[in-house]
Amino acid sequence: MSNRHAVPFITPGVRVLLALAAAGLAVLAIRLVWGLGAVTNLNDQYPWGLWIGIDVATGVALAAGGFTTAFVAHVLHRHKYEVLVRPALLTAALGYTFVGLGVCVDLGRYYNIWHYFVPGLPNGNSALFEVGMCVCLYLTVLYIEFLPIVCERFLGRVNLPGALRALNGLVEGVLRVLQRTLDRVMTIFIILGVVLSCAHQSSLGTLMVIAPDKLHPLWFTTILPMQFLLSAFAVGLAMAIFESILASRSLKRPLEMDVLAPLARIIPFLLTIYFGSKLIDMVNRGSYRYLDDGSPQSVAWLVEVIVGVVLPWAILLTHRLRRRPGWLFSAAAMVVLGVALNRINVFIIGYKPLYADGPYVPAIPEIVLTVGFISILVLLYRAFVFIFPVLHDEGEVHHA
Repeated sequence: MSNRHAVPFITPGVRVLLALAAAGLAVLAIRLVWGLGAVTNLNDQYPWGLWIGIDVATGVALAAGGFTTAFVAHVLHRHKYEVLVRPALLTAALGYTFVGLGVCVDLGRYYNIWHYFVPGLPNGNSALFEVGMCVCLYLTVLYIEFLPIVCERFLGRVNLPGALRALNGLVEGVLRVLQRTLDRVMTIFIILGVVLSCAHQSSLGTLMVIAPDKLHPLWFTTILPMQFLLSAFAVGLAMAIFESILASRSLKRPLEMDVLAPLARIIPFLLTIYFGSKLIDMVNRGSYRYLDDGSPQSVAWLVEVIVGVVLPWAILLTHRLRRRPGWLFSAAAMVVLGVALNRINVFIIGYKPLYADGPYVPAIPEIVLTVGFISILVLLYRAFVFIFPVLHDEGEVHHA
């Protein structure tokens, strides 16, 4: 692993992200002090909006690269894809961390979040209980999976300042013991990560299964948990490709096309299963009749499917296009966008309370906070890549 980069950390783009992050933090401060009403258009009919649709539901889906790449590289023993695991793991850890923050920001009484961790206070029969439990457990697993990267970074380089220098030997010893222990048990945590992430990806769909009268028929189905999970499989690999190309361009590194192009061949297969489940379910329920009613929901469904499934499916099935960085990046970005649109459609566009006075339109501060959170996430990803050995050495050889 290498931490040497051809570009400085601070660039014009980073300055823009810093400004957006500062604006988001300012909105966050207002929300925490003066409440949801000061910065959102949420009400009793629309208790969730942009922060749940994007920050939580979409964030969870786009963090799927952590468990999908780990499954392919470690469980299926496709070791050539190992170079994608650490960046995807970092994205997943940061993504799930901000999912937790997003939930706290959206809660009216965020200061009571600790109730969830006290036995007897949470409702164990609630779908939200299972969602929260999986998030907490999987986030813990992600942090544990990241520990070997921390050990690799500091082993042999511990140099505490001043009086703390006497603890250098102790810290080195702890790091060595930790590294040896993790080497022996990491397989267990990898399997746990895959299982917990699958449970959590599907449980987000369960939230809307219990609201049949509030979700538009184009998206409501009792197999929504399975559809959420199937889409997570596809977007996890697409997100790994998407972030790899972005990181390579940003850090002036050569593209990993010898790994990305073969990995992209799996995505059309996953998209076919996902889209097939949607079509079969629509025919079974007869909900296809809503596609030509000209409603905003029908347009949103068609855009979601054409942009997020049909176009990338066609591109990635074409060998010549799949091996071109521009086309590969575009296809991966469309899959990412398509799954994001699906979560937005399910949680916002297709969601209509029974007694709503009008539609929900996000307030400007809601948008600013979401953009700010995304900016902070990107900045942290960049910082971790500069500090820790997340990216492989440019001369590293990939073996099948």
